[in-house]
Amino acid sequence: MLFADPDGELPLTPAQIRAVCDRRFGVGADGIIRAVRSSRLPDGAAALAEDDGAEWFMDYWNADGSPSEMCGNGIRVYTRFLIDHDLVSLAEGDTLAIGTRGGVRDVQRNLTGFQVDLGRWKLDGGEPLVRVKNLQVARPGLGINVGNPHVVVALADDDELESADLGFIPLLDPEAVGGVNVELVVPHDPLVMDGVGRIRMRVHERGSGETLSCGTGAAAAALATRHWAGRGAPNQWRVDVPGGVLGVRMFPTEDGEHVALSGPAELVFDGVLGLG
Repeated sequence: MLFADPDGELPLTPAQIRAVCDRRFGVGADGIIRAVRSSRLPDGAAALAEDDGAEWFMDYWNADGSPSEMCGNGIRVYTRFLIDHDLVSLAEGDTLAIGTRGGVRDVQRNLTGFQVDLGRWKLDGGEPLVRVKNLQVARPGLGINVGNPHVVVALADDDELESADLGFIPLLDPEAVGGVNVELVVPHDPLVMDGVGRIRMRVHERGSGETLSCGTGAAAAALATRHWAGRGAPNQWRVDVPGGVLGVRMFPTEDGEHVALSGPAELVFDGVLGLG
């Protein structure tokens, strides 16, 4: 869910966010994004210091009312929201800098929708054991940070992927301080077709539960699979999630390897909500 608050006059409390995101008694959402100018909130100061062109800040909150660094799918939809509400103008091929708690991210408009450069990624958090409800034994995961923390777990086949119950929070040993997003991944057969790696993924997002898609999670899953596949693995990936298909691309830059996420972005509902 997104709403416009350009001048930072309508911050929501965690309790209000939980109420709005509740799928039985509220609107129902995985989280809330407030469109606010970076200059109008404390978290935006760091974004402007990094890039003075980052006029807009993606103030993103999980469904449980906790703040989050950023959201890969959310930032693409956020860009669409800014365009459709005449808050920015972005032609095909142009790039928009957006502030997030994870740093400034550049979003480009293209034929398929939008591509966001998630910046430098890193192996992070080691290889904890991950226990998921309905999977018989704990599995090793790989910690990857793409501006927010993830642990990716490889499964044996589609049956395991379907049987996992991600309605329950996966348990990590050692426990991750502050929580992580957990991705379960199965490779397609063959793994690589026409130079593009192909995987299936499900995700439990911290603070939100299982969601139909997670953009940063798709990037982390592709990075982990490439890491496991070893030398010769491609830098272009297709990630199938319950909500659709996402593209992931790794590419070199002067400050190290970056990872980009691409896919469509559509707004499906518009309305007015009153909060008591």
